[in-house]
Amino acid sequence: MNENQENKKVEFLVHYKKIYSILRDEWDMNKTGMLKQILKNFISACNTDDQENIKNEIWADIRTTIVAIDEIGLKHSSVCAIMLIHPVLKGVYSVEKAKSDFGEETSVILKGLLKVSEFSNKKTSVESENYIKLLLSIAEDIRVVFIIIAQHLRMMREAKNATNSIKLELSVESTYLYAPLAHRLGFYTIKSELEDLSLKYTDRETYDFIAGKLNETKRSRDKYIQEFIEPVNERLEKTGFKYDIKGRTKSISSIYNKLKKQKIEFESIYDLFAIRVILDAPVEQEKAQCWQVYSIITDMYQPNPKRLKDWLSIPKSNGYESLHITVMGPESKWVEVQIRSKRMDEIAERGLAAHWKYKGLKGESGLDGWLQSLRESLDDKETNLTQKLSDFKLDLYDEEIFVFTPKGDLFKLPKGATVLDFAFSIHSKLGATCMSGKVNGKNVPIKHVLKSGDQVEINTSSHQTPKQDWLSSVVTSKAKTKIRQLLKEEASKQVDIAKETLSRRMKNRKIDLDDSHLMQLIKKLRYKTVTDFYVDIANGKNDINWVIDKYLEIESKGSESRDTHTTVSAEEFTLKPHEIVQTSGDELIIDQNLTGIDYKLAKCCNPIYGDEIFGFVSSQGIKIHRVSCPNAHDLFSRFGYRVIKARWSGKNSSLNYTIILRVIGNDQINIVANLMSIISKEDGVQMRSISIDSNDGLFQGNIAVMLANTSMLEQLIKKLKAVKGVKSITRLN
Repeated sequence: MNENQENKKVEFLVHYKKIYSILRDEWDMNKTGMLKQILKNFISACNTDDQENIKNEIWADIRTTIVAIDEIGLKHSSVCAIMLIHPVLKGVYSVEKAKSDFGEETSVILKGLLKVSEFSNKKTSVESENYIKLLLSIAEDIRVVFIIIAQHLRMMREAKNATNSIKLELSVESTYLYAPLAHRLGFYTIKSELEDLSLKYTDRETYDFIAGKLNETKRSRDKYIQEFIEPVNERLEKTGFKYDIKGRTKSISSIYNKLKKQKIEFESIYDLFAIRVILDAPVEQEKAQCWQVYSIITDMYQPNPKRLKDWLSIPKSNGYESLHITVMGPESKWVEVQIRSKRMDEIAERGLAAHWKYKGLKGESGLDGWLQSLRESLDDKETNLTQKLSDFKLDLYDEEIFVFTPKGDLFKLPKGATVLDFAFSIHSKLGATCMSGKVNGKNVPIKHVLKSGDQVEINTSSHQTPKQDWLSSVVTSKAKTKIRQLLKEEASKQVDIAKETLSRRMKNRKIDLDDSHLMQLIKKLRYKTVTDFYVDIANGKNDINWVIDKYLEIESKGSESRDTHTTVSAEEFTLKPHEIVQTSGDELIIDQNLTGIDYKLAKCCNPIYGDEIFGFVSSQGIKIHRVSCPNAHDLFSRFGYRVIKARWSGKNSSLNYTIILRVIGNDQINIVANLMSIISKEDGVQMRSISIDSNDGLFQGNIAVMLANTSMLEQLIKKLKAVKGVKSITRLN
């Protein structure tokens, strides 16, 4: 047995013991032995050729189970369901048998996992319809969400040796779905790890740069943290509280987002870390002790009142409780301090699974309401896929506000919510009849944006009905879904009335209505749908007599050929491989080994032959971006379902690409001439332009060159860096 096999065996035994221990906490020996026997029978029942694959699948399930136990805190029912999923998928075991052998909870979770597995292997990218199915599955039982997050985290951790294509696909899924889901459920540690790994897999250069900077500054950062903590420790010890105090560096992805959002240098970020005070306090004393610590710290260091975040009084919807303050520490540096109890910290680290452990102490986390809203939005048959996905993304919001009814009842809404959102959050009927609002005693329109602490009263009218422009006045998925439903119901009523009126008028004029002629008329008038046509009749935009006259004109031209093409709305249009215009001499292979597809190279990152790339389906067609494109994270997180695989064909590049190099160096004689000389001598490289600025003994400038591929680019950069006086050369996006 080689070293790798030995290590694998040791790891298996460690994991097996942990799973066994979890199961034995709840089950007797017979029940635990039954699960072991089922898995043995499953392996034995498979063909000899399949047994190695089956063992690998079970081994992967075991690793997922360990993540679910360690990172999320799942218990026996979920553990059992994960271990049984492959025997059920292969038909060796059944959900019904699982119910009788291991209980209803296990069978319910298994059903959810089966639904996920029905389509999880079919997608080649984050594809809309499959994700709606996934979201519907997770909306039925929250433990299914926990398990698929655990599985995805395990796959991301193990993808370090995978192909670039697999890394990209997993990273897009992480950025678009799993990281926001983890955030919404309170798994902040998992969310940060998924985002860090996504950045590492898609932009290794940036990831290594930030990691390197953090490593360089670690000693000074640790020293500063110690200087900050020491006097706080002295004061806290006098209180007699049981506590732990430590500094925690922020994640690489969060630092990257700050650099990108604020457009600053690494050295300009002041909040690279946070100080965390964790109190071991009885539940009834948690808040009092947290506020006492707050008082001690703000006595010692000047607080910034604008950066106080009180999630003690009103926890987040995902159960997060903490007190965040920013104070002026030594050397006049701003420092964030987080104050929470041990219970709060466990919920912050382990999310809603940990919240259940303390259920009843602080009330519900708001999860049930979120799941119900998610079900209603996704089950709406009339809403198209893009709107459903957009609504779901709205519900994974980062920031919340809290507002009150006149009676003092508290409601939590996403930041940016309006009076109309508030009305719909109370009751659909109240939203549908909302005329205006009264915020803190002052009359305001329905689109007035609310702030935390507002007291809101809704003014209604029985004559009020939803309007189309209401959709732009709300941000919550509940309000958007309900408004669309009400608008469609109203349109349906109007359509029925218009149909009946048109039919009656035509009978009065003794005209037989022919559907084919009517469809020709609707198309000639350029309506996308029949419903739109009847709506315009109902609201008086089209006079019925004028419509009938136009119908008679078409009927009189019965000899004309009928256009049999079906009108398709832009929302219903989907890109299919055979609909793509073919071109010749392609260097790219897009999605499922398709070549000859029209595409454009994105100007935001200027990809060249050899770059790691992906395709993005935009309204202007397919655009090719570098995986490290500055816009990639935004595209992944907002439009992950439009991302498709793309790779270079492997043939020699027949095209030249323009790239820009940023050069920084010492302002010395002949340095620019030396750079230009190297470029001119390089085979296959053409100089396009150069611009240089000099200041205080340094020069910096941009050099635009044309070349065929990344190999030539890397070779050129290596030679230019060797020029005496050059400090750095980087490729601009």
